[in-house]
Amino acid sequence: MKSAMSFRNVSVRYRPEDPFILTGISLDIAPGEKVALLGLNGSGKTTLLYSAVGLVPFDGSISVCDVTLSGATERSIRDHVGFLFGIPDDQILFPNVLDDISFTLERRGIPREEARQRVMPIMRLLGIETLASSSPHRLSHGQMQRVALAGALASNPPLLLLDEPSAALDPVGRKETAGLLASLNTAMLIATHDVGFARLVCNRFVVLANGVIAEDCSNPERIAGYWHPRAGNTNT
Repeated sequence: MKSAMSFRNVSVRYRPEDPFILTGISLDIAPGEKVALLGLNGSGKTTLLYSAVGLVPFDGSISVCDVTLSGATERSIRDHVGFLFGIPDDQILFPNVLDDISFTLERRGIPREEARQRVMPIMRLLGIETLASSSPHRLSHGQMQRVALAGALASNPPLLLLDEPSAALDPVGRKETAGLLASLNTAMLIATHDVGFARLVCNRFVVLANGVIAEDCSNPERIAGYWHPRAGNTNT
């Protein structure tokens, strides 16, 4: 695999009559590379993540694991991506935590009991193994965030697209989650307002501003002129 993800001159708008949210985005992410995607509210962070798996229309070219995204390849590409939505409710579908997380493997043909056993290690790493029989919708937002993240990690995908993974986590959970993500040999594009979290996980920092990439660097000090952290925001 030469590239975990590649954007080539990608522009995004939701409807033909709308102005472009993103214009001419070109970005390559190498296998195993961890990239923070930063920017103020409305800069297009979430929109870029959505475009990468075909959830929004786009112009240009996007490839995942060297496969070009199209209508014919969309399903296959999504099977190679672990996706964390900014709002956990958007991806938690089952009334039981263990069933929800293990479904990621079941839909790939793994028998139910085997899938349930295989997700337990990641649940332990995220500190949610005791919630296995709980209803997700009785959990705190931080617990739901961990459940959703476990679902994204369950299949050990070569690429993770994470939207605000530290949102609503307490300081211990934030540190533990950062340590877990940093330890994985997985390419990541992490949209976040939490620069401190990004610095714990990522070695590259990309800033979106005015619909374009305004900065792409390995030194987080260089982004200070573009970015001012606002804790708790999860907008695009």
